[in-house]
Amino acid sequence: MPRVKKSVKSRRRRKGVLEEAKGYRGARGHLYRSATEAVDRAHRFAYRDRKTKKRVFRSLWVTRINAAARLHNLTYHQLIAGLKKAAMEVDRKILAEMAVSDPGGFSKMVEIARGHMA
Repeated sequence: MPRVKKSVKSRRRRKGVLEEAKGYRGARGHLYRSATEAVDRAHRFAYRDRKTKKRVFRSLWVTRINAAARLHNLTYHQLIAGLKKAAMEVDRKILAEMAVSDPGGFSKMVEIARGHMA
């Protein structure tokens, strides 16, 4: 079997890692060993935080809905419970957007929820 020299593959791999580490401070952006550690760590954070982002946004939506509901003398829980009883299928993202950009529409949703509360 012929001998294989790995210089092209190795160089390409190192070059890719260093390009990904471009802009990192100090050795992490220039030296291969430091750069691989930094890039691997960055990938782990990116993977983890893609999941975390969903949690953060949901809590933001809940906070906005609660603030808008309290302007109508309702709590978040009462509003969501009333909408569920009314069989209104509106997710929290849309409700939060309505609370911010369409207060009239949000107040109609509040009235619907209020009508179906026990």
